Amino acid sequence: MRRLRVEDLLRDRFTPGMSVLLFITDRCPVGCAHCSVDSRRDSPTITDYALFGQLVDAICADASLELVGISGGEPFVERRGLTLAMRRLGAAGKNIALYTSGVWARVGQQPAWIREILPLASCVLLSTDGFHAETVDAARFTGAARAIRAADVPVIVQVLNRPAEVGAAKHLLTAAFGEGWAEWADLSYIEPLSYGRGETVFARPPAVPAAGIGACSLLSAPVVRYDGAVTVCCNEPLIMGRGPDRLRRMARSGPELTAALDAARSDALLGAIATVGAGAVTAHPDYAHLASAQVRGICDLCWRLQDATAAPLGDRSDPVLALLPLLARQTSREGAA
Repeated sequence: MRRLRVEDLLRDRFTPGMSVLLFITDRCPVGCAHCSVDSRRDSPTITDYALFGQLVDAICADASLELVGISGGEPFVERRGLTLAMRRLGAAGKNIALYTSGVWARVGQQPAWIREILPLASCVLLSTDGFHAETVDAARFTGAARAIRAADVPVIVQVLNRPAEVGAAKHLLTAAFGEGWAEWADLSYIEPLSYGRGETVFARPPAVPAAGIGACSLLSAPVVRYDGAVTVCCNEPLIMGRGPDRLRRMARSGPELTAALDAARSDALLGAIATVGAGAVTAHPDYAHLASAQVRGICDLCWRLQDATAAPLGDRSDPVLALLPLLARQTSREGAA
């Protein structure tokens, strides 16, 4: 297990086939108005721990997966599932990126079970912004940050990419660690998402020509939900059951999860979208009708490409689509040379 600063995390996360996100609960007590998955105190969580254990074991057994993100919802409200996942993934030598709001933190010493699992993480991504502040105040945030630091784990603060929010995050880090906070913590800037409750807070992206849409790096990391739903990326509506069925598989056992991850990683269409770009795919005869379409970002175009595809996830029968990632990598190597 490695300790990961933000540049290490981003490199590993966006390396195809190297990482997966384990979504362990929908439940969260923070109630942020901008929550992209509409998590609530009474949202669903793990009910079948035997299945959840099989899913975690399958991830542990996958030698290609070096980095496992754990998110939700708020993972710390799912104590049993989080403890199980952290222990087994840690024993398997996986690097763990743990996402949290810090809502669990106390002033002073944290509960024993939290002190046990924090050192198993390679980094902890601690979110903050004005929407969190009512529930996760400055004292709670700094308590969480100091607990993570006490476990000798890097702190990566996720903050909305807005000047006021970034300034507030730096102020909190200074309160937690002093002026030299950058020795212990990094900032990771995230863009507002108009999904979930965020649909009423943030504007939708403007419509642009489909042919100009680029590649999607998020396809490098599939998402495994606690109930066995496997999605090809971390698109929030997709995780919550919306969008094309082609981008989702159900795994009711460890072997089924392995097959679902293999299908996501080997799919020719997704490989093309991840390398040459979704816009470039519209030059393919099967998708040419989308080239002149107006779309609201890459997810919009990706969903339309899936709807126009009859082949199941994992299909590599189209020789043109299968060749595009190889050509993209060759072009990238030649450009670097």
